[in-house]
Amino acid sequence: MAHARMLRFCAAAVLLLAPAQVVATEFVIVGPRAMGMGGAGVAITTDALATYWNPAGLAMTQTVDIRIQAGGQGIDRMGIAQSIHDLESFNPNDTSANNLANAQNIANQINQPGATVSMNGSAGLYIKGHFGEHAFGINVSDVATGGSFVSTPVQATQPGGPNTPISLTGQMALVGLEARQIALSYAYAFADKTFAIGMTGKIIQGAAYNGSTTLTGGTDVSLRDNFGKPTLSTALSLDLGAIYRPSSWVRFGVVAKDITQPTFKSPSGELKLGPQVRGGMALNPYSTLTLSADVDILSNNTLVPGVKSQLLSFGAEQTLLNEFISLRIGAFKNMQDAGTPFTPTAGLGLRMYAFRLDVGGGYDFQEQGALVSGSLSLTF
Repeated sequence: MAHARMLRFCAAAVLLLAPAQVVATEFVIVGPRAMGMGGAGVAITTDALATYWNPAGLAMTQTVDIRIQAGGQGIDRMGIAQSIHDLESFNPNDTSANNLANAQNIANQINQPGATVSMNGSAGLYIKGHFGEHAFGINVSDVATGGSFVSTPVQATQPGGPNTPISLTGQMALVGLEARQIALSYAYAFADKTFAIGMTGKIIQGAAYNGSTTLTGGTDVSLRDNFGKPTLSTALSLDLGAIYRPSSWVRFGVVAKDITQPTFKSPSGELKLGPQVRGGMALNPYSTLTLSADVDILSNNTLVPGVKSQLLSFGAEQTLLNEFISLRIGAFKNMQDAGTPFTPTAGLGLRMYAFRLDVGGGYDFQEQGALVSGSLSLTF
């Protein structure tokens, strides 16, 4: 029940995004293959999702790929989702000393430093084509990041005096950004695909929300109706990527995203996206096994105060029956949060002729964070 409430809480908040700072945002894990492999995608992604992960990957295979994908991630820190559920179930008319102590305990749990919810998600249509060693791609997608945190601490009081209803009230801020974008990519491979370089130009409509919701004991916490209309603005951005393949069994990749630092309007001023830089490596000990690793070279702030993101990711993929089945496992860790463990992930891919179905996901057993993604594609 607690996990279901947490997922409902995160899913609703993803729809209600809003920035209030001038920061970079975290590197969102896009697509079920990368998600199943722990979030490692910079060196291994050569399908249409390379328009997001690393445009240079488009030129590493001569294929046509059309796919749709959607996914999301929610992280409940310090058990705040369960504490919110306890607040909603609280009976303010029980005026006993035990219930007052229970109210104070709920308030203390919600008010813990670091008790926040982070969420991100993505969805879109991605297309890849090629002409010899030249490759191109396009995506029409939405990448959303955001979070929720207590802005006014919850207080447990009896304003009417002893033997009167207990007041358990506070306020939670909801912040985030949707980057609605059209991205055009070009890549070129040379020296028999030893090197590939690529670039992605993006037209991004930023949709910024900034709202809050009241926390009241015994009342459902309302998210969806507390944000107002988004603040919309448009900016241009540029991603650059490269891949180096010194041999047939090893590849190195690097990507720099949003190097032009696009700036969007927000209800509280401006939101500037700082550059994201990530490196990756892929190994093929034999043709059906891929091992991968990614690391954020720069740490990224997030829209939740005090929370930074710098992911280290590992993954493996084993294909069977001429890629009819692809089995994936992986793990990732936020190196900016020493207290969190590696989050395990897994995924499955099925291929029948040109049609592909992929799913992936993971679960953080300590912070009760969940992530899931799926895609359908045609690859020729």
